[in-house]
Amino acid sequence: MRLLTPILLLALTGCGYHQAGSATHIPIDVRTLSVPIFTTNAQAFHTEMAFTDATIRELNTRTKYHILNTDSDSADATLHGTILSQTVAPLTYDANTGQSSSYLITITAKAVLTAHDGRILYRNDSFVYHEQYQSTQDLSGFIQEDNHAVNRVAKEFAQALVSDMLESF
Repeated sequence: MRLLTPILLLALTGCGYHQAGSATHIPIDVRTLSVPIFTTNAQAFHTEMAFTDATIRELNTRTKYHILNTDSDSADATLHGTILSQTVAPLTYDANTGQSSSYLITITAKAVLTAHDGRILYRNDSFVYHEQYQSTQDLSGFIQEDNHAVNRVAKEFAQALVSDMLESF
């Protein structure tokens, strides 16, 4: 049994096992993160705001960093996000009306975390998310569902981004 314990410990250290939060891209001297409004290359309404808000919310919920929602020289690091593209494509059609009954929204984004001295601490240029939503045919009860789909994508993006920044191997 005594011989087995060191062998198991050696195996665990060799396979990439580590305690949660110990493989962070963010140096320990970073205490304040600036998260300015994401930029966008998409012709869509407020997607950059949804992504920025979701990211700030996720950072506030899961980290102990002081988060600034502006681009600030006093921050130890700045997280810049960019919405690269946003497309909406018809997914299904109503056979009776010939109109689209559901859509697929696809959003691609990137994020770069830069230290105050200009070093890149984290970068991911290829976040891609898809979300399906239904259209409303009854105009009297019409609810714009694409905004809800964008908010769901923004939440997934923020969760993945913060996890990747904090826990990536």
